[in-house]
Amino acid sequence: MKESQRAGKRKPVSRPEQNLGERLRQLRAERNISVRTLAARTGFSASFVSQVELNQASPSISSLERLAGALGLTLGDFFREPGHASPTAVTRSGKRRPLVSWWSHAQIEALTPMGPKRRLEAVLITIAGSGSSGKRPHASPRHQFAVVFQGEIRLTVETHVKRLTRGDSVTIDASTPHRWQNLAKTPAKLIIVSVRATTEL
Repeated sequence: MKESQRAGKRKPVSRPEQNLGERLRQLRAERNISVRTLAARTGFSASFVSQVELNQASPSISSLERLAGALGLTLGDFFREPGHASPTAVTRSGKRRPLVSWWSHAQIEALTPMGPKRRLEAVLITIAGSGSSGKRPHASPRHQFAVVFQGEIRLTVETHVKRLTRGDSVTIDASTPHRWQNLAKTPAKLIIVSVRATTEL
């Protein structure tokens, strides 16, 4: 099923969510990249990119990473706020504005300040029952460390399938295709910490 056709039934979130379409359009415009150019870089259709920017279609988590990568960004850049980075910063739980992927039935929250000079990014991902990061395994340009602290996750790494339960953790090298799935009916939560690969330095 195409992502533009699978918006999913919207469920309320506890805090005001990020306007994904507006943020994508802003990031694209800042780089003077057209919709057609962005579509060509990602392999998506121009109409799908336009629908995402108008909040008429919801990309999966993996597709959102592809869009970010085509702009020379990371998923964390969708959470970036203006201002100078502090060497120490507290992210209050009540202040986090989630980024919602209705396709993935998932909610993403930034646990660390995001910015171009930060090598480390941490996000909390809540995947509802039957949700997944995408239709197939997708590679991240960053090394990732993940730990499950609620529910059960089915992780596909290339062609290998691993079952992760509460307390389990995994390290995934950059450029390794992987997919997160919640096959249960109850939500699963995991924290993913991403670190730049040496090629990004």
